[in-house]
Order: sequence, then structure tokens, then C-alpha cells
Amino acid sequence: MTETKKTPLLDELEKGPWPSFVKEIKKAAAHNISSQDLLGQLELSYEDKKAHWKHGGLVGVMGYGGGVIGRYSDVPEQFPNIEMFHTIRLNQPSGWYYNTKALRQVCDVWEKYGSGLTNLHGATGDMVLLGTKTEYIQTIFDEVSNFEEHPMDLGGSGSNLRTPSCCAGPARCEFAMIDTLDLCHDLTNEFQDYLHRPMWPYKSKIKISGCPNDCVASIARSDISIQGTWRDDIKINQEAVREYVAGGFDINGMVISKCPTKCIAWDGNELTIDNANCTRCMHCINKMTKALRPGDDRGATILIGGKAPILQGAMMGWVIVPFMKLESGSGYEELKEFLEKVWEWWDENGKTRERLGELILRLGMRNFLRAIELEPIPQMVMAPRANPFFFWWPEETVQD
Repeated sequence: MTETKKTPLLDELEKGPWPSFVKEIKKAAAHNISSQDLLGQLELSYEDKKAHWKHGGLVGVMGYGGGVIGRYSDVPEQFPNIEMFHTIRLNQPSGWYYNTKALRQVCDVWEKYGSGLTNLHGATGDMVLLGTKTEYIQTIFDEVSNFEEHPMDLGGSGSNLRTPSCCAGPARCEFAMIDTLDLCHDLTNEFQDYLHRPMWPYKSKIKISGCPNDCVASIARSDISIQGTWRDDIKINQEAVREYVAGGFDINGMVISKCPTKCIAWDGNELTIDNANCTRCMHCINKMTKALRPGDDRGATILIGGKAPILQGAMMGWVIVPFMKLESGSGYEELKEFLEKVWEWWDENGKTRERLGELILRLGMRNFLRAIELEPIPQMVMAPRANPFFFWWPEETVQD
């Protein structure tokens, strides 16, 4: 077993009131030699001010190209027990709900074949198991996928569809306007082949929020953001509004002045909303939950192009479909057809490591909309125009 080393720099991270990942690694290191070496290499990284991991690419299991992230130490002579320290992504259940037996099964496998360290949950949404060797990967996959109860599948990694994820939706939230749990489960099953076999220019992410509050930050973290919304009028309980004001609620300061399109007004007795100009931002509803409720005609807004910074910097998704009816049990055919068109265009035109939003910026929204057969509408505007020229398609112009 590797000799226990001093970690004065890491020890500093245990101070303070918050839980420390260093403390948890030390607990694992008490009975796991790879965790001991992980501590040593991490301390060295702080001393050298550089990471000591080599980019290892993908390490697959039989029939899969994704789900396992290869990781190798660049100082294996010092830390031989983490020469290989691969990460396994397990496809999480919708809304991240587990029972204790499911978690115990995973932990037993990981104690046996891995470092014992987990991350619940990774940025993509998966359950992340940190640190195992190549020779154990197939065994781990065989065991987790054949659990007697709650068998688990690998998540996405590499240039493919990353594991779709969603908020807790109707399981816990009164504002959920679509069944995020059902939709996420349905899309995951429908597109499993895209999830497990890298075939695209780069990764593509789907995240689903039940309402425009977007608690999973899908607009900033996914190429395709699906957010529950409504398209009829906000429901107003005028008596409840008056009770808010009578109780000292600053309706002008907290609601009226904060409306982004100034479509809401209060005359001292009644609240009125110009619903045609409402952007469904939810601010007024969040502030006056007893008086305002979303409408009953519910579905989802589809946004496109969000991603974290790599090539073009961080990008927020922008609206591409203002409203799509998404009802549980419907099969979601309209959404699936839309996704297939989007991915086909991206796959044919994208450069290596070019995300969907970057490709749209490079080739233009005009080409994108034609490819996916959508008519341009004002809601698709990502930002006010800076170019004074509008270029028509040749067949749309009339030559004298």
C-alpha cells in the first residue's frame, strides 16, 4: 500500500463550515489505496499549479462507445494506484429519484471495483463513479445492468447525445406545466442508440424544465432546452391581489416595475395583464402565488443553442419554437421529429467539436430554418439586428 503522505495544502480546504470533498476522500483513503494516491496527486497538483491528468478519451464496454471516461495519471511512477482512474457515468432516473436499495447496489459494486468515490450528480446529470481500472469496466457494466431490482444503464459521454435530464417536475412542483419525468424517460428510451454510440461532430444535450423558472438552468446548460409554459391568459384572483396590497405588499415595486415588457398594471383596485405582450417569465406569478396562476393551455417552449464556453464562449439558448403541445402519453412525436431534423442538419454541416448553436451562428439562422422546415417568426430573434441588410432567397425576389 502507498505510504500515507502529508497534504498541507489540501488540509486547508477542510477548514470552514462547509462539507469538504477532501474530508470525504480521506475517509475513502482509510481503506482504499487508489484514494490514497488520489490525495497525493491532488496535493502535487496544488504544489505544481497544474492538473496531472492526461486526457484519456473513451474507454468502452461491449457494444457501447459512451458512458466511460478514460483518465490516466501523468505521474504514474509516483502514484501507481491511479495510473488508470476511469470515470463511469450511470444514467440517472428522471428527477434523480432513487430508493435506498438501488443506491446500496451501486455502492456495493463501486466498493468492490472502484475507489468508492461518487459524485451525485455530474454536470450532465448522471450518477458519476470516480476511479476504476480498465480491466474492471466490463464487469462493472455487467453487474449494474443486471441488478435483480433497478438495473442501471450507462450514461452518455463523447460525441453523442448526453444523458437527458430534467427537474423534479410534477413530483414536487406546483408550477410544472409538462410532465418532465415522463418526457425525460421517454426521450432517453427513444434515443438510446444516440446516447451510447458516438456518431456526431460533438456532444448534444437535452435538459427539461417544468416551467420558465428553469430550476435546472436548461437555457444555459443544454443545446436543446425544453421549458414548460402556457399560451392562454394568466389567471387572476382579484380579491387575493387586493389582500396582498392590503397586507403591505409593494405591488408596484415588486411586480409592476419588474415586468420586462411592462404588460401588467395596477389601478389601486384591479390588476390587469396584457397577455399578448407577456413573455411568460413567471416573475409576477412567483411573487403573488395566491393571486396569479399560469393559464390552462399548457405545453413547452423549445430553445436552442445553449452551451458552456469552449470555442465561442458561453451561449444562452434562444427560442426556436414558442409553443409545442407536450402531453404525457402522447408519444411526443412532434418533438421527436423536430429533434431528428435538427440533429441531421448539425451532423451533416457541423465541424468537429462545433456545438449546434455555434453552427447556426456560422451558417446563419436562414439556412437552419430552411433545413428544419420552420417559418421565421419574431420570437426566434436572439438579439436585435446589427446588420442593416436583409438577404432574401433568390426565388423570393422579383426581377424586372
